[in-house]
Amino acid sequence: MAEKDHKRGEMDITDQEKTFNGFIRLSTNIAIVCIAIIIFLAIFAV
Repeated sequence: MAEKDHKRGEMDITDQEKTFNGFIRLSTNIAIVCIAIIIFLAIFAV
């Protein structure tokens, strides 16, 4: 069964933080590339 003596803030979350930061970085880079492609198409696609 579940343990009843859980104390908030004791778990090591460094792996979760690394994964989250990597996800945010990847999402930001993808968004920047998409915006750059849209701008490129708006300028040069006539």
